Amino acid sequence: MNQHLIFLIENDYYGIDIASVREIIGMQKITAMPEQPDYVNGVINLRGKIIPTIDVRTRFSKEKAEYNDRTCIIVVDVKETMVGFIVDSVDEVMTLSEDCVSHPPAFNKDFKDKYVRGIAQAEEKIIMLLDSGLLLNDEELDSVREIA
Repeated sequence: MNQHLIFLIENDYYGIDIASVREIIGMQKITAMPEQPDYVNGVINLRGKIIPTIDVRTRFSKEKAEYNDRTCIIVVDVKETMVGFIVDSVDEVMTLSEDCVSHPPAFNKDFKDKYVRGIAQAEEKIIMLLDSGLLLNDEELDSVREIA
């Protein structure tokens, strides 16, 4: 049994292992960084620490949306680098047993499936379980580390 933080992008549920989550914060003032990929919004100052932020909507090629009072930043430890993932809203922390998780279909390994490590069905939700360590490849992570 593993605990996952479940969040929403549009009407889709995603989950990341709670062990990688450091904290969840409301939207902060984001300082834009020049010449970054479109999914890198910029940086925030979290108690004196500079944290790069990634817009998960943009990362997943979804249409941009205005931030609102439900939008939040999930601060995650990605390979020993703190990164803020901007999501539409956080739903809940859910304990998922391995028997409710299946492998994602192998439609296109070069695209979004590389982030998804499993698909869970819990309650009435279908949840894409993400590997937060794969949301940024090593080159992208090195670029984000330079920002922080």
